[in-house]
Amino acid sequence: MKFVQDETLTPPPGVISSLKSGFDITANHISIILLPILLDIFLWFGPHLRIDNLMRDWVVQFNLLSSESIVPASEAQRFEQFQDLLNEALTLDINLFSFLRTFPIGISSLMKGFIPGQTPLGTPPSFQAESVFMIFLWFGGLTLVGWLLGSIYFTWVAKVSIQDEDQNLLWAGKTVLHAMLLSLIWSAALFMMGMPLAIMFMVFAQINPILAQAALIFLALFAMWIIVPFFFSAHGIFTKRENVIRSIISSFHLSRFTLPTSSFFVLGVLLLSQGFNSLWLVPSDSSWMLLISIFGHAFITTSLLAASFIYYRDMNIWLETLLKKIDSKVTSAQF
Repeated sequence: MKFVQDETLTPPPGVISSLKSGFDITANHISIILLPILLDIFLWFGPHLRIDNLMRDWVVQFNLLSSESIVPASEAQRFEQFQDLLNEALTLDINLFSFLRTFPIGISSLMKGFIPGQTPLGTPPSFQAESVFMIFLWFGGLTLVGWLLGSIYFTWVAKVSIQDEDQNLLWAGKTVLHAMLLSLIWSAALFMMGMPLAIMFMVFAQINPILAQAALIFLALFAMWIIVPFFFSAHGIFTKRENVIRSIISSFHLSRFTLPTSSFFVLGVLLLSQGFNSLWLVPSDSSWMLLISIFGHAFITTSLLAASFIYYRDMNIWLETLLKKIDSKVTSAQF
């Protein structure tokens, strides 16, 4: 920064101004909240895909094994813990259609963790996945559909937010393809990192609970560093026409130079989103007031997404300008 102290620099994009622009864009183009609304209405009134019967069969089989003393005494405690997990999972009322809400790219949904037992029209219809193979088949299919719909949603919001005249159908098709590929890469990466970490925590917990807590603190500190590039990893695809790898690299580049401000922006988005969720979930699942919550949630989350595209674009423009001025100062100082 010493090289540009005597230069008059435009201040970096403000977090509040970016958030305000996102809400203005959504208010002026209200149709972009349509996909979140349709997804939540489907999860509310549509059929539920359950696994209750299959899980009850598992519970019965585990109880038979336990009663016949087939399980070795050394494994009895873990066996009981697994039984408890199965019984607990039965109370969650799982709807596999909630996998249509995908990460990191997906349609925002209020109902993803809120499975209604009743609706204003009565009990929603349901059917069962009767085998483990069918569960994996449904999970894979719904995840792919969720990535596709989420990519279309992100593309739509980005097009409205950035307002680039060159964004045509060819651009939209490419961004959807790259966005789905990014979702696949992140899912694979999180799975490959998550499995060793889960095993590590289990080992640490067996050795010493304090050691497991220390590892958890270390992981939390690492997450604070990685959350910004993860959050913006897809934005280069939609705002700068970058491919998957280049978009991920750009997000790390942005976080490297703007980490405090960008962290504050991401934190603000998360707090606003989660804070409003506690308000949207006040109505009961059998009340028509929940429809207002669905509209409100769709507006807020879409506005925050639009704000993130605006912030990413403006911050990159500001950063490029700053780095060019630094380079010119360095070059003139050398001569």
